[in-house]
Amino acid sequence: MLIITGTMGAGKTAVLGEASDILAQRQIVHAAIDLDALGLAHLPSATFNDDVMYNNLRSICRNYAAQGVQRFLLARALEDEAQLKLCRDIIPAANTFVCRLTASIAAMKRRAEIRDLGISQREYVARVAKLNVILDRAQLEDFAVSNENRSLTDVALEMLAKAE
Repeated sequence: MLIITGTMGAGKTAVLGEASDILAQRQIVHAAIDLDALGLAHLPSATFNDDVMYNNLRSICRNYAAQGVQRFLLARALEDEAQLKLCRDIIPAANTFVCRLTASIAAMKRRAEIRDLGISQREYVARVAKLNVILDRAQLEDFAVSNENRSLTDVALEMLAKAE
């Protein structure tokens, strides 16, 4: 399992997609999952989106495993050890690597501004630096890869090479 972490605007989703394309070209069976997409909902106040997100991940991984998938790429800003443990519990992999994508705060804010054009744009852009501090404190990554002023393919290739 390879978990791609980083703050908003670090490029987790884009690098996830590119890494998946590279693995597909190499005929490597895998699943690529953006965890945030699995919890995108407005639920009753008693329900936590993260609980639903991880339950959705559990179901999806069972489905992929039934198809013979043994390699998983996940994109998720891991804020603490408990989130990493949940991923490991859901996907019992022989090897787990956490890659943190990095870039300057200015670059990540620009990406968030361009990507998130809706009513929550200001909140998302403000969260870039705050989340980066949380990730700095957590230090859950096994390695980091710079995702600034580089091609998406180069970033994904470096990440995959470091995870081998």
